[in-house]
Amino acid sequence: MTPAGDETPAAGKAELRVVGTTVQREIELLLQALERFVGRRAPRVLQVGSRSAIADRNEHNWRGLLERRFGRRLQFVGIDLVEGANVDRVLDICSAPRTVRSGLGAEPFDLVICCHVLEHTREPRRAARNIERILRQGGLAYVATPWSQAFHAAPDDYWRFSARGLMLLFTGLEVISAFYSGGDVGLDVAYRVVRDGKPELNSRAGAVEQGLFQLVLDHEQNRNLLARQATERLPVSRTYLPTLFVNIVAQRPIGARISRSA
Repeated sequence: MTPAGDETPAAGKAELRVVGTTVQREIELLLQALERFVGRRAPRVLQVGSRSAIADRNEHNWRGLLERRFGRRLQFVGIDLVEGANVDRVLDICSAPRTVRSGLGAEPFDLVICCHVLEHTREPRRAARNIERILRQGGLAYVATPWSQAFHAAPDDYWRFSARGLMLLFTGLEVISAFYSGGDVGLDVAYRVVRDGKPELNSRAGAVEQGLFQLVLDHEQNRNLLARQATERLPVSRTYLPTLFVNIVAQRPIGARISRSA
């Protein structure tokens, strides 16, 4: 594993590599890409699931982050299912396309942020299509979802996604970056699986991913671990996963047409 930024094109050509990075660095790269895309134009940004909550201690304040970057030029819209802090409009991203367009207007967005939302949606495929439709051609989407996380109903909890699962949802976008991150407050550690400096999105990366994020204990170690828990746990498995999030940055290709079907 090598730190992010230490990759050299000549080293390990076509080699599958695990690259250490941080969420902060990856977001900085995202904002740099947004700057290049909009140029002198005022960026238009949508945050899906923007309502602030006490539980979101490890979440970024996207509005503040972007305002510091772009100042008064920024056009920021936050949507959520219910009213609350940081919510500009009450709107379900799974609504019919006409409803979404009516709620957000016809002008497309340069960046759509959808972090820790899709697992709570009844129709994630429709949510993905709506995000694709409201993106400007060449615009960016940042999507973060859990691959392994405890059940958290807000208002309910339906799905878990792998990186390749997200690719099946967002067929109208091209993934330009992908990384894994953890969920501990104050711990900013992330990893990218790359080949030739580009995200490895082929299923061949599966064996590497499995080895990175899975811990297998023998029977006695498993029993000892469970015995130390504050509440009773049943010894139904000897394989443990950390809290792990899948993050992708994807772009709507210029000239690409998005299917009207949900």
